[in-house]
Amino acid sequence: MLDEKLLSILVCPQDRGPLLLVDDELLYNPRLRRAYRIEDGVPVLLIDEAVTVTDDAEHHRLIKRASGESG
Repeated sequence: MLDEKLLSILVCPQDRGPLLLVDDELLYNPRLRRAYRIEDGVPVLLIDEAVTVTDDAEHHRLIKRASGESG
């Protein structure tokens, strides 16, 4: 699990905006629809390794999961 203090200072390396934590699995930038994986508790904030979310339904699911909603 990511420390709250660390999470509060992490930003997207591409637009420098805040990231959403999704189930301790990834950090998500909903503005650019970019997902950054977390490996063994370490965020991998490399632009070249981020996954672009093109599907609208998946985008909305990630936002819901980040807010603690199921589905």
